Amino acid sequence: MEQKALVRAVAERTMLSREESADVTRAVLEGLADQLSVGEASRLAGDLPEALAEQVQLPRRRRMGAHPVAVDDFVRQLSEHAGLTEEEARTGAGAVLAALRDALSEEDYQHLVGQLPAGYTDLEAAVG
Repeated sequence: MEQKALVRAVAERTMLSREESADVTRAVLEGLADQLSVGEASRLAGDLPEALAEQVQLPRRRRMGAHPVAVDDFVRQLSEHAGLTEEEARTGAGAVLAALRDALSEEDYQHLVGQLPAGYTDLEAAVG
């Protein structure tokens, strides 16, 4: 998976600019990584381009188990972090998840969403 292709897929699904889409992509990946176990974060990082993989494997990630965050809280945090409205953040998060679903193997994608609350797949399904 190439970073430009991932950002382009997010931009096409959200109608955000490429720059905004790149920011949302990084913020979503960082937010997801904070919720994943160390093993799943490493697994996800292995499938990402190097620059994005660094976002997933930041040194502050020291917890071993998964630490899921409710979808609405995640969207609110993403909105604040990326400077977007909550609707743009919700759409952006869904677009990143949809792009990951398309780019990852079925097994890897299921491992990712398996550690997140059920509402995250609803985000992805909303943008297709």
